[in-house]
Amino acid sequence: MTHVGFVASALASEGERQAFARRLGDLLATRPAGHSLPQAFYTDPAVHDFDIETVFGQCWLMIGFEVELPRPGNYLALTIGRTPIMLVRGRDAALRGFFNSCRHRGAQICADGAGRSARITCPYHQWTYELDGSLVHAGAMPEGFDKGMHGLKPLAVEVVAGAIYVSLADSPPDFTAFRADLEPMLAPFNLKDAKLAHEITLVEKANWKLVMENARECYHCAACHPELGITFPIGISPNFSADEGARLAAYRDRMTAAGLTVGPADGPWWQCARFPLNEGCVSMSMDGQPLVKKPLIEAYGGDTGSFRFAIEPHNFCHALGDHVFMFSAYPTGPEETIVVAKWLVHKDAVEGVDYDVPTLIHTWDQTNRQDRDLAENNQRGVNGRGYMPGPYSQEAEALVLRFVDWYAAHVAATVETALAGVNGTSPTLVEVA
Repeated sequence: MTHVGFVASALASEGERQAFARRLGDLLATRPAGHSLPQAFYTDPAVHDFDIETVFGQCWLMIGFEVELPRPGNYLALTIGRTPIMLVRGRDAALRGFFNSCRHRGAQICADGAGRSARITCPYHQWTYELDGSLVHAGAMPEGFDKGMHGLKPLAVEVVAGAIYVSLADSPPDFTAFRADLEPMLAPFNLKDAKLAHEITLVEKANWKLVMENARECYHCAACHPELGITFPIGISPNFSADEGARLAAYRDRMTAAGLTVGPADGPWWQCARFPLNEGCVSMSMDGQPLVKKPLIEAYGGDTGSFRFAIEPHNFCHALGDHVFMFSAYPTGPEETIVVAKWLVHKDAVEGVDYDVPTLIHTWDQTNRQDRDLAENNQRGVNGRGYMPGPYSQEAEALVLRFVDWYAAHVAATVETALAGVNGTSPTLVEVA
């Protein structure tokens, strides 16, 4: 996908946008290959605006799971950058996405969060919409007012084996290949038979790219994540493939016998792979044993390792035999990011009998809080005069380098397109999303 333009500010003139594009391109050109980004990419408010517009405004984003909207009228609302959106389960059971902005004067209709309503009513002037987004009531409007022209503005939604992805773009990146890789690997977990057990939102005082760089590596895990290190194979290969050593070969054979694809399956902006946990571990818990008595996947009693699936720019998930963990990051400022964590369990698992929430969430909640502290500390150092781009480990930080290279290519393609007309050249079509 090629971006046709961007804004560094809602009030920027065309000349100002072009000047910013040149500055961005010049800044990116100073980054040595294999290194972290120049300082402004982690601190500059104008770069933050750029990221909101051209990254989070153009890419696919994972926001949750279909089971969070089980019945007609259920909705899930959140804000991405400056844009409120909502997902709604219709009376026909279809899942639809809309921009969460009233077609009257633009007020946000549903507060961020989850809820259920027979219809969607704006709290400002009571304009009312059907669950399919059509306008059904607009009081005090003149005779001849066409309600059919004022339905909620839709947004792109894709559901894959129970996972929900949205894009704010008018023309989102092609989703076909990602679906083909993810669906057969995620489907065995039967997420239609799951439920949301818990959700936590953390505010991290760090740029979203620092948050995601931290989330894309385990270089720091041995020293910083004692809980995660009990079960997570810190030394696994950079792309999480299980293709070396007798134990890994045995794991691959065992999963294949159960009809479970191991992978890896990678694309320009996604990764999917199944891998074994540490020896003797069945789930990501403090003792390696299952956290939920009712497994999501029946093969080997749920002893299937972890299936990790992730997308750029902002998300990863781990699907274990007994639960699923989701991590999604959303920038809210140049040096602030919201991290949303969710845990799914089997819908028949009874809280207090088959699982308890504090134990279920302990490993990943502690890991997230430790990572928050690490990212905030990283931000403080990056802010200082002493910061300069540093080299990534090709072995321990391969996925960080992949993420940063993806982001840099995204920036370069957008800048090239923005300046093409000014320079009298034709833009090169670059797949960046």
